[in-house]
Amino acid sequence: MNPEYLSALAALAGAVVGGLTSLASSWLSQNAQARAEDRAHHKSSREKLYADFIDEATQLYADALEHEKAEFPKLLELYALIGKMELLSSPKIVKMAQGIGHAIIEAYRGPKRTFDEIEGLLTSDAVKPLREFSQACRDELRSSSPLF
Repeated sequence: MNPEYLSALAALAGAVVGGLTSLASSWLSQNAQARAEDRAHHKSSREKLYADFIDEATQLYADALEHEKAEFPKLLELYALIGKMELLSSPKIVKMAQGIGHAIIEAYRGPKRTFDEIEGLLTSDAVKPLREFSQACRDELRSSSPLF
């Protein structure tokens, strides 16, 4: 084979290998960046969902302690948030949220509380499920392991 052809072929092969290496490197980098952005977006969505649930559950629990009649539209909003958690969260978080929903319904079934009784409940274990839920959410969000 002619040395000029061999030299040109080697240069062409080197250019192809260099181009493919650059292409593979760019693809891997963009893929990793897209995964990181997806994880950040997913985490942000769960943070907002958990905050909305805690706000709604706290308001409903306070209302349940003051009134004997439930606000069904608000309860449905709470259960809609739990439904969203079923899509985005671990089974542990969903189970805890469902437990809070049941506790709120039970609080509506109970008698109307006085201010002193409510103050006592807030310092007792009555709000423990909300605290435990918050801690579990915090732990899940800090965890880098997959949810499922």
